[in-house]
Amino acid sequence: MNDSQYHQMVDDLLINLEEMLDDVKADIDYESASSILTLIFVNGTKIIINKQPPLHQLWVATKFNGHHFNFQDGLWIDERTGVEFWQFMNDAATKQAGEPVSFPRPAV
Repeated sequence: MNDSQYHQMVDDLLINLEEMLDDVKADIDYESASSILTLIFVNGTKIIINKQPPLHQLWVATKFNGHHFNFQDGLWIDERTGVEFWQFMNDAATKQAGEPVSFPRPAV
């Protein structure tokens, strides 16, 4: 993937996630600026998602840990755990919200 493709893919992912937040039943606020999307939970915790252009990665910081995602076979995969991004986000947001949160993986 070249730089232009990387930026477009991550921008699309962040926009999709931002739009999904409007439909989530859990009370999650968000801020978006300079390719960083911050999810803010009622309990004050955050999940921060941002680009890492030099490595063509997507980085996610949760209350519990930091994760680096690489694009492999059409999916963003956590390089440490092997978990796909959308499943990871469902689990992480559910944990931090204290109630079920579901972000459906967008169709490609």
